[in-house]
Amino acid sequence: MRLDKYLKVTRLIKRRTVANEACDLGRVSVNGKPARASYDVKVGDIIEINMGKAPLKARVLSVSEYATKETAGTHYEIIS
Repeated sequence: MRLDKYLKVTRLIKRRTVANEACDLGRVSVNGKPARASYDVKVGDIIEINMGKAPLKARVLSVSEYATKETAGTHYEIIS
């Protein structure tokens, strides 16, 4: 699954266009490297989002095309 879609489905970023712009501006990195919106997310990847005051770091636990509000948080684990 594309990185921008993963961020939207898991609700780490509210809208896919915002996720796409964040990737273009270099505010999203995967495994320590800046990532493009087209990056293919895999289980075990560590995603860092540098938007707002505190950076967010999350480990990918599962990748699914759809997630409800209740299950969105089960697809990742917040590291710090």
